[in-house]
Formats: sequence, C-alpha cells, structure tokens
Amino acid sequence: MLRQFSISDSKIVEGTDADCQVYYYVNPDEIEKKYLIDQLKIDEHTLISALDPNELARIEFEPEHVALIFKRPKRYNAKDNFLFKIESAGLFIFKDKLIVLLSEDIHIFDGRQFNKVNDIREVVLKLVYLWIVHFVEHLKVISMCSDDLEKEINTSISNNQLLSMFKLEKSLVFYLEAISSNGKIIHKLKVHAEKLNLSIANIEFLDDVYIENSQCYEMAQIYSQVLSSLMNARASMISNNLNVMMKNLNAIVIAVAIPSFIAGVGGMSEFSGMIGFQNWKFGYLIFIVVMLLIGFATFIIIKKSEQKWKDS
Repeated sequence: MLRQFSISDSKIVEGTDADCQVYYYVNPDEIEKKYLIDQLKIDEHTLISALDPNELARIEFEPEHVALIFKRPKRYNAKDNFLFKIESAGLFIFKDKLIVLLSEDIHIFDGRQFNKVNDIREVVLKLVYLWIVHFVEHLKVISMCSDDLEKEINTSISNNQLLSMFKLEKSLVFYLEAISSNGKIIHKLKVHAEKLNLSIANIEFLDDVYIENSQCYEMAQIYSQVLSSLMNARASMISNNLNVMMKNLNAIVIAVAIPSFIAGVGGMSEFSGMIGFQNWKFGYLIFIVVMLLIGFATFIIIKKSEQKWKDS
C-alpha cells in the first residue's frame, strides 16, 4: 500500500499529486517492489532487509540515494502475551524525495514534532527521533507490566507469571540490541553529515537525537539488569508459596485422618453403644460433631506447632 505526502507550509500533508516528496510504502506488494527495484534502483537485498525484523540497522551509500535501515518497536498486541517485538524500517533518501518502507501501517506523521519540517532530511531525523521516543514509551510499559506481575507472584503458585517475566526479560534483550544498533547509525549520520547535505540545524538536532538514544539505551540496560537480578528471587518466592500451600494441605490431611482412624477402629455401632443412643440418627449427628471437633483441634495444634517453629 502506498501513501504520498508533501511538505507544505512546514507541515507534512497527505496528497496524490506529482509534487509529493515523501512516499510511504506499507508492506509493498510485488508490483510496488518491482517499481522500487527497477525504476528507483533500490537494491533488492536492501529492500528485503528493510522489512526483515531480524536485520541489523545499517547505512549504505548508493550512486543515486542513501539507504538507511533503522530498528523500531513493533506495535504491541495482546496476543503477544508480554513479548515486545522489534521491526525494521527502511528510509531511502533521494535528491528530491524520500521513500519510507514499513511492514505495518502506523500513523508516523501525526506527532507534533512534524509541525515544523522544511525538507526530507529533517523528516528522516524526526522519524528516527520518533522511534526512539516509542522505545522509551515501551520501556515504561514494560516496567509497569513487571510491577503488576511482581504483585501477582507474591501470591502465585503457578509458573504463568514467571514465564511472563521471562518474556519481558527477552524483550529487553532485543530492545538493547536494537537501540545500540540505532546508536551506531546515528553516529555514522553525524560523521557523514556533509555527504548527506545536512544543515547546521540538522546536525544540532542530530546531536540531540544521539543523546536521547543514549539515554534510552541506559534506561533499557538498567531495566534489564534489575529484571534479571530479581528473577531468581521471584522464582524462589513462587516455590515458597507452593511449600506453604503443601503444608496447609498436609495439616488438613492429618486432621481428616485422625477422625477417620477413630471411626475405622471403633465403628458406628461401637460409638452408638458408648453414648447410649438407640436412635441411629442421633448417634450419627453426635459422631459427626465429635469427629469435626477432633479434626479442628488437630489442625489448630499443627498450625501452632508450625508457628512456634518459625519463631524459634
């Protein structure tokens, strides 16, 4: 799918005329790929790499254009189940136009940072900055998910929450790799600023983008280290919750076993003879009450013994 945009009055406006400078392709079909390869001379491998989520970020200087592949966070879906994924984005800078390739349709030009845009190179820098901001926002969401899962782990005895924590940790590893890879490309953009015809204002903004990306990387690194260091403690917490539940079940089993033993040894007829009731209904009622009292007393004795053991 193709969407066309033009830069008018320092704003990006969607249009369909021949004066458009930004061409936004979303998961292009075979006809669109053929046009990009044959007419615009975009390398086929680079084109495929721009849609490959496992491709590393890189920059390539071609005779008629500059090819940039950046990493960006994929839009989170509930079906991902706490796994935050990474996507690639292709930016192809020509002399008079910009080709943007993405694998999913997102509103990339709706942010306030695109209210003041003068040329396509500034569009590229602001897109890079936008994706860094998205990384920061996703890191905050990961932190919130981690806090919620931690609260559930305090009372959980299953591995579901722990597996979700592992997925968050895996996501942070992917984020660290992607943010680090983007940082290297941002540095190369600054080194080749003259070749890219970047203005002084663009270079100053690129410095801010580099600082923002470095802070984003440090943020992801801290979250990853904290999450990794607490995984063993959280696993031990789930194991401890399971042990506590097993102790309670054992206490209940013992409490039920003692009345069952007495009933099995004496039998209902012996009990009725001891209490002197000829009516079996009264005998059963008193028998059930006595067994419940014995079981409850046994349970209380076991719990008090556990408490004394903990206090000692």
